[in-house]
Amino acid sequence: MTERLVLSPHGNLYLRTLQAEDVTRADQENLLSKLTAAFVVSSAEGLFELAKLRDVNQLPPEFGFWKQWALQLLQSLCQLDQHQRSEFASAVSPSGIDQWLPPPDELELTVLVSMAPPMIGLDYLSPKVLRTLWQGLAMLVQQRAANHPGGLVDLLKEVDPRWQLLGRVTFHLAENRKETEKPFAFLATYSHQISAKSGVKHLPLAEALRQYAGQQDQTKLAELLTPVRLAAEQSSLIKNWLETRALFQAQALGIDQAYEFLRVVPVLEQCGLAVRVPDWWRARHASRPTVQIHLGNKIPNQMGADALLDFSIGMVLDGQSLTEQEQRDLLAAEDGLMLLRGKWVEVNHSRLQQALDHWQQLKQEHVEGFDFLRGMRMLAGTSLDGADDELSAASEWSQIAAGEWLSELLATVRDPSGEVNCRPGNNLNATLRPYQVQGVRWLWFMTQLRLGACLADDMGLGKTIQLIDLILQRRCKPLGEGQKQKLAPSLLVVPASLIGNWKQEFARFAPQLRVLLVHRSELDSQSLQHLERSPEQALNGIDAVVTSYTMLRSSEWMSKIDWDLLVLDEAQAIKNATSVQTRAVKKLKAECRVVLTGTPVENQLGDLWSLFDFCSPGLLGTAKQFKDYLKRIGKQSDAHGYAALRKLVQPYILRRMKTDPKIAPDLPEKTEVRVECGLSKRQAALYQGLVKELASQLKSISQANQEGNIRRRGIVLSTMMQLKQVCNHPSQMNRSDQFLPGDSGKFQQLAEICTAISEQQDKVLVFTQFQSLCQPLSDYLASLFGRVGLVLHGATPVGKRKELVRQFQDNEAIPYFVISLKAGGTGLNLTAASHVIHFDRWWNPAVENQATDRAFRIGQKKNVLVHKFVCRGTLEERIDDMLKSKQGLSDVILKPSQEGEQLLTEMGDQELLKFVALDVKSCEVS
Repeated sequence: MTERLVLSPHGNLYLRTLQAEDVTRADQENLLSKLTAAFVVSSAEGLFELAKLRDVNQLPPEFGFWKQWALQLLQSLCQLDQHQRSEFASAVSPSGIDQWLPPPDELELTVLVSMAPPMIGLDYLSPKVLRTLWQGLAMLVQQRAANHPGGLVDLLKEVDPRWQLLGRVTFHLAENRKETEKPFAFLATYSHQISAKSGVKHLPLAEALRQYAGQQDQTKLAELLTPVRLAAEQSSLIKNWLETRALFQAQALGIDQAYEFLRVVPVLEQCGLAVRVPDWWRARHASRPTVQIHLGNKIPNQMGADALLDFSIGMVLDGQSLTEQEQRDLLAAEDGLMLLRGKWVEVNHSRLQQALDHWQQLKQEHVEGFDFLRGMRMLAGTSLDGADDELSAASEWSQIAAGEWLSELLATVRDPSGEVNCRPGNNLNATLRPYQVQGVRWLWFMTQLRLGACLADDMGLGKTIQLIDLILQRRCKPLGEGQKQKLAPSLLVVPASLIGNWKQEFARFAPQLRVLLVHRSELDSQSLQHLERSPEQALNGIDAVVTSYTMLRSSEWMSKIDWDLLVLDEAQAIKNATSVQTRAVKKLKAECRVVLTGTPVENQLGDLWSLFDFCSPGLLGTAKQFKDYLKRIGKQSDAHGYAALRKLVQPYILRRMKTDPKIAPDLPEKTEVRVECGLSKRQAALYQGLVKELASQLKSISQANQEGNIRRRGIVLSTMMQLKQVCNHPSQMNRSDQFLPGDSGKFQQLAEICTAISEQQDKVLVFTQFQSLCQPLSDYLASLFGRVGLVLHGATPVGKRKELVRQFQDNEAIPYFVISLKAGGTGLNLTAASHVIHFDRWWNPAVENQATDRAFRIGQKKNVLVHKFVCRGTLEERIDDMLKSKQGLSDVILKPSQEGEQLLTEMGDQELLKFVALDVKSCEVS
């Protein structure tokens, strides 16, 4: 088991327990239990407890990120002087608290968001969320300090003993430009008292020696000087000043001494000292000359990963190019500080020269430029291979920027609305929504560049229709005079359960495309053998081929074709880079590659490499290089690594969420989709056995006999019920307690959908007509979500219903609600859910619609996605088809359920057996 710190869609933090191979260290278990209890109370309570946690290195990286966030607030509080602390403690409103402990500014918050490690809920992290969490923690600290016997000082001491004195002793460094030889002044002070007029009064530290000279004050003096002694242990400069007692008087400092002092400022603050230095040093990243490289000024001769990017070398300060004379002066200057263009700048001659030499050497070695993928890694600041190790050593004195052409290209990737060679929806039998138009343009542009693309839109946003329109755009793009269009077909590899969905979508949106479905449920063995022997001949005139991951493994001929577009749907199927399935996929050859997934791929760094090794081979280096890189950035001190990795992959990923304010208005309020499920071998065998037994029983009944008719009706109804139970899970029919997921196609499909729902932290209602299935479904869902949900059925006491509804609506940590159709089809308000799953189908669609309306009703602020499970090739599929296509029969079945069942009992034997017969080819899970 492992604990994950999760950010909810509403910006709250909580702990979730997940199954994992690694086991949490025993000495962390007690602390984690405290954390869990604290986060149950509030995000602020949890953050305060997390700040006290000493060692987070054994925990997932998000613990370190949130610990540092909490510590930043507490350290900011410690930097306040006595007067400011007093004002903070007496503030009576959030605005009053913000006055003394304001959150970081928008720019700093934005940078922090970009540096966040992978975590569940990363999509929801924003400057606004960080600001809200800061304010909540500030209010909690103020309230706790008011109730603490020792007040704020002792409260902070519980987090870190050094903080009891932080801010009492202050080191000041100021400019004194009138003195050319020693242009800086230093003074150490301590907080003496609070004046009504001037606030805190600072006195030279030497006064403390006289004030506390009495024997009775030696303890107080020792406490006051404790952070000074700690600083002396860490800095030779402070040690020398303390030993020579120069620390206790004002000093004029030369450039070298001032620079040495400035370099140890972070150490001094960690030791418990307040430090005041000139503003230009706090922003030292903007006051340092660097070697600047521009990549991609010119259009390369060819596009794709093999494109070569030219580069130029220069030297800049604060983004402004330096003259040749200024560059010579910098390279001739001594290490330390230098006055340049009216401001002090940091200079390190050896590091600056090293960076310059490094790039000039690379210029000679790469006369034609860098390959595109390496250029993108350099631009993002990621060092994955040995070729960039030298650059890492000089990275602080180098900066890489996109040149004119590359800047325009990356801008178009971010916003391809101006791409004129693509007209989304032009030949599509549907009207695309604005965000879908944008998605097609982006896919078009990325595939034209041959760079690979990952469309990671939320479930229900229409990835399928965007991809179909992309194929249309590629097949119907305008050609020059005299040109003949002859493109290889596109290949789509999808889960077997989605073959039928893709078939329907192609027929609905692009009937002009010639689509070949390569699967045992769609092609006979003779046609499959023909494909194996003569694939090019069999594919002549075909626009798109759709197959399953399982079929791909056994179809060697697919790896011999040069496909135009290669698409992986539910691409998380190849997250395991060493699996047979993944290796088979990566043998395929194609002009362009696209992966479709509804899960945020950036949040699962362990799976990221395999996906990108398929769609953009080489971008993330080799598997070993990427693994080593993750180890490096996993260290708490290397937080910038996550920002660099995210910057590297973001151009290749398009992710939109249903909650995006720009997306939500374009969505329908309710979307219903049929989810086709296969049958396991055990299900198929049981189903066929029931049908065979039904045929035998029907044959033995005398239909002329009235008693026989009654018996026949009972047999038919009983068999119908058993068939539906088999479609759910064999254990339901057999009344077994062992509901193994592998024995049911529906359970496997439930896992696929709920994994995506869990990643998005949406809530789901699961309806079944069988009370006996409610608890097995809940047990399985608990394993998928890592948390226990709620169950409601006919045996639930009436008085408990209201409490269950309240829990589901108010508690973000409750992910699902399993409800029996009759018990919960009406009278419940469950608008916290944005997904509804009908696990088995009711005879009467009106009853299903009533159940759906538990979520889709007044008060629902999200778009609702309804998943209706249907087992292919079974009774369920034919009932669903009948409801949709045969309106006359539909009118009958729309009546009460007993009449729908009666319709089947009145069918003739042959008609009935044909209706319930199993289509073996269609029902296969894989």
